[in-house]
Amino acid sequence: MDSLLRKIQPAPVKEKEEPGFWLEISDSVSKHCSFGSDGHLSVKTLKDTRPLHQRLVESFLNKFFPSGYPYSVNEGYLTYTQFRALQHFSSATLSVLSTQSLLFAAGLRPTPAQATAVSWILKDGMQHAGKLICSSMGARMDSEPKTWRIFADVLYDLGTGLEVISPLCPQLFLQMAGLGNFAKGMAVVAARATRLPIYSSFAKEGNLSDLFAKGEAISTLFNVLGIGAGIQLASTVCSTMQGKMIVGPLLAALHIYGVTQEMKATPVNTLNPQRTAMIVADFIKSGRVSSPVDLRYRENLIFPDRLIEEAGNVKVGKPLRESLNPRSINRLKQVFSNEKFLINRKGKNKCYMVLEVNATGEDALRGWLVAAFAAEMDKSVASSSDDHEILHEAREKMVRIFPIFISQVKSRGWHTDQFLDGNRIRFSY
Repeated sequence: MDSLLRKIQPAPVKEKEEPGFWLEISDSVSKHCSFGSDGHLSVKTLKDTRPLHQRLVESFLNKFFPSGYPYSVNEGYLTYTQFRALQHFSSATLSVLSTQSLLFAAGLRPTPAQATAVSWILKDGMQHAGKLICSSMGARMDSEPKTWRIFADVLYDLGTGLEVISPLCPQLFLQMAGLGNFAKGMAVVAARATRLPIYSSFAKEGNLSDLFAKGEAISTLFNVLGIGAGIQLASTVCSTMQGKMIVGPLLAALHIYGVTQEMKATPVNTLNPQRTAMIVADFIKSGRVSSPVDLRYRENLIFPDRLIEEAGNVKVGKPLRESLNPRSINRLKQVFSNEKFLINRKGKNKCYMVLEVNATGEDALRGWLVAAFAAEMDKSVASSSDDHEILHEAREKMVRIFPIFISQVKSRGWHTDQFLDGNRIRFSY
């Protein structure tokens, strides 16, 4: 009986198997996509009728631009990349000429190919001392990465310039070469230290590693092209000192122009004194908050510490002995109770702000708004009004408006979790 039951029992129904592949078809490209046993996606092109130049462009983008470009990066990345290529090309070309000049100054008569090989050796020595000195300025580089990036390239060109003119005074070869490499060592540290905040400003989808990798690929490509151009110039136009004195400054100018335009295109979204003042000034004037993209071409990269009148002429990060009057600290603490900042006004054109140890970017924005409102009130109230009364009224106005303001700030893409003033001079009580 049991055997009979086993015979008439229906066989188990097999579940319908899902297809392990699919096809992606467009007008000119057909692709076969499938998941392997290890779970990795495999894509095979079945048909591609696009013109050769289109396929080359896509291949270039895949190798030198982040995945998902242009939707995976913030605005300005293409401009940044174009001038980055120009910067590395001109820098590498100038480096070959400077190395050739150094060897001439040392009494050698190298070929252009020898100059490129020896350049790796001459980067040592005094460079290490320059790196040690510059490494102590890291906090300032966090605050102003774009300014320090430009400063790094100016230093690099100064060091390279000393190497280029070294044949004019061969008796001072060691001093010229040492000082040049000292400046280049400082430049290397500043350039590397500012790389991360600059790349971070473009990372739209948490793709920082991809941005970094593709940026290094572009740098490598145009460094190689620049070395090739340098070898050609060293063999022809720049085989004489006169040629180097003409071509060298032109390459240096091209290099600085490239890095300046590159930095202007970068929409850094962290709060520092200049950007905070610009955000507040725009809000006071128009009632809207500017985004990092809006402000990038308006930043002063040469004098970032400039005061902005519409934002209250605020100075931050100064020593406490310069910022606060000891006799008025208790009264200021009453005015700014429950705040993580103190503001001391010295006349109508100077306003000093000090931040508490654990103050964030939001606290800095609150303080700047108070200073801006106080400066605005100065124009409408009697000149005999007490500064502390004006600050008290300005703080009350800030408290009412701040929720709307900070909502706009965050929605525009600003990072408010920290404030980078470059000095980290804070108070605690």
